Amino acid sequence: MNAQSQAPQPGLLTSRQQSIVTIAALMAKGDLLLLHDALARGLDAGLTVNEAKEVLVQLYAYCGFPRSLQGINTLMKVLDERNAQGKQDVVGKEASPISSTVPKYERGKKNLETLTGKPETGPKTGANAFSPEIDVFLKEHLFADIFERDVLTFQERELATISALVSLGGVEPMLQAHIGMGLHVGLTEAQVLQVLALDEAAVGKHEADAARTVLAKVLETRKK
Repeated sequence: MNAQSQAPQPGLLTSRQQSIVTIAALMAKGDLLLLHDALARGLDAGLTVNEAKEVLVQLYAYCGFPRSLQGINTLMKVLDERNAQGKQDVVGKEASPISSTVPKYERGKKNLETLTGKPETGPKTGANAFSPEIDVFLKEHLFADIFERDVLTFQERELATISALVSLGGVEPMLQAHIGMGLHVGLTEAQVLQVLALDEAAVGKHEADAARTVLAKVLETRKK
């Protein structure tokens, strides 16, 4: 089964999913000491090496290369330490090669439509209209090159993205969009609330409360 089409699991987040959330929050925050421990717990909870690495790689698109590279260096340190302790972590699958000949922009549009449930038609608006190049970069790179890598599901990528945006703060429109995407690909309200509780424990109450306000707006909009 393709990773993107896996059915969402009922109930609250698994320990593995919780690890993705905490790893993303701490990488975005740049707290490498706590990230070190969170990565180790994630591997113990069932994340493969490639899944943990994929979270850190994806988030460069949201947090920048410096945060991502520091996160990857931290994961390398964790793996070296665990190897010295005799722990053999599962490497896991690598991303499947992309064989499609469809232009990346069109593939990115399709992936975005899957995430939002809305057609990508009509004239560009807002930042995408003002800066057409950013629209291209978002479609071709973020939603094609990155999101179509099947190491993580769309749902797992949204867990990581939501958590990182909560940690960053000050990006409420993007957080609102990604909470909506997460709910559309199968996350429940209870699971998103759990994400915010995990983020509060990892990075602080101020960030989590701001995100709870955003979640309330998303839920209100979905009722209309």
